[in-house]
Amino acid sequence: MIVRPLDVASRMRPEPRDFDALFYVNVGLLALFFSLFGSRFVLAPGLELDFQVPLVAGAGEGAAPTTCYLSVLRTGQIFTDDGLFSLAQLQDWLKSQARLYKRPSLLIRASADVPISSLTDIDNLAHKAGFVRVVVGAEDPLRAKAGGN
Repeated sequence: MIVRPLDVASRMRPEPRDFDALFYVNVGLLALFFSLFGSRFVLAPGLELDFQVPLVAGAGEGAAPTTCYLSVLRTGQIFTDDGLFSLAQLQDWLKSQARLYKRPSLLIRASADVPISSLTDIDNLAHKAGFVRVVVGAEDPLRAKAGGN
């Protein structure tokens, strides 16, 4: 060890034999701090929370899971999990995705300023490829101009 050649061990003060009063003051202040300012979420991060979501009558009637999704921008760019596609390349991708599922459905996420003609072109391609259901999720143009939230 490094303390032996330098004889540091002989120059150190001896260990205290018992706890002094400052130790008990520190323990008491810590206990007081955690009891006054402690949060059960900080002290127990694995705590299970039970949130109840209010049910709205008729909200789930038209709900259906989608098997594929894509995002469309105003510039005509179409993004999927596999990357960027043009409208011509999209038809092959849609056909390959439609073969993977028994009842394929497609979600088209569009920004607020995407022309309806682009959405109908994609909708027609999806139906030709074999998609049973196509859902368009568009952003509200007024909220988009206001900055989102």
